[in-house]
Amino acid sequence: MTDLPNGLTYAQAGVDIDAGNDLIEKIKPFAKATRRPGADAALGGFGALFDLKAAGYSDPLLVTTTDGVGTKLKIAIDTGQHDTVGIDLVAMCVNDLLAQGAEPLLFLDYFATGKLNVDEAARVIAGIAEGCKQAGAALVGGETAEMPDMYKAGDYDLAGFSIGAVDRDGVLPRLGDQKPGDLLIGLASSGPHSNGYSLIRKVVERSGLTWEAEAPFASGQTLAQALMTPTRIYVKGTLPQIRAGRIKGCAHITGGGLIENPPRAIAQGLEARFDWNAWPLPAVFGWLQQVGGIADHEMRRTFNCGIGMILIVSPEDLGPTLEGLLSAGEDAFVCGELVAA
Repeated sequence: MTDLPNGLTYAQAGVDIDAGNDLIEKIKPFAKATRRPGADAALGGFGALFDLKAAGYSDPLLVTTTDGVGTKLKIAIDTGQHDTVGIDLVAMCVNDLLAQGAEPLLFLDYFATGKLNVDEAARVIAGIAEGCKQAGAALVGGETAEMPDMYKAGDYDLAGFSIGAVDRDGVLPRLGDQKPGDLLIGLASSGPHSNGYSLIRKVVERSGLTWEAEAPFASGQTLAQALMTPTRIYVKGTLPQIRAGRIKGCAHITGGGLIENPPRAIAQGLEARFDWNAWPLPAVFGWLQQVGGIADHEMRRTFNCGIGMILIVSPEDLGPTLEGLLSAGEDAFVCGELVAA
């Protein structure tokens, strides 16, 4: 191939290959820190290998999930708070794996932007690595896409992909074992997690507050800081209870809230009956409801309202399950039961 006079380069078209390579070098230590049995979390190849035998599985099924962070990213972009959205990204995927009884093994990310800001992207990916460490998953790769004209200046988007495994006899939900009188254990959320942020941003707009104003529901934090609290990852507390055979079903409370998510983990002919007085509505949700004038039903089908995960257990397993969850640092409580539909 020959060089032509006045020839264009990829950089002139808006894509900086050198910046992309610089980012890879910056994030290699983050990935290395997420190594686990079965994966060495090395970056740079065309794909990643995982050794299920080394991870201790004898008859495994693979489980896959994918998700994003949604319009919570708009707050990160508008306020420069990029350090925790990566945790959100991991959480939304690995908590879904738990709902199938699976252990998170691998994670990959997709970061897309119009013009790559290496330092900003590195902060995002450092958050992804932190989420992987919390979940016990190896960050084994990803894709950084620089696409001029596709995104406004400063904008970016994230997607995550996770692979987990569960031995065949441990798959959730165990629909055939569920019966009326089984109890619902709620695991407290850290806030809205990564759902309902299009509505949240409308409420903030109605309130007239700036992102830098003190949060009316969180003393000592700005509104942006409070609303950027990352999604809680429930793997370390919940997986031992699943493996002990105590959990009959598990629902990750994401979009659709407490109305639409629990039925996905409950057998036909049964339904969840919540005791809405069993836990206090966290202050952030009280503020959103008051300022937004949001009806109870709309709150419950949009937000987690303080419960990020629901576990279904038989009454005889309640004591040891709660003890295990509490000792693992979860805020766990009975929030309802299964009844005949």
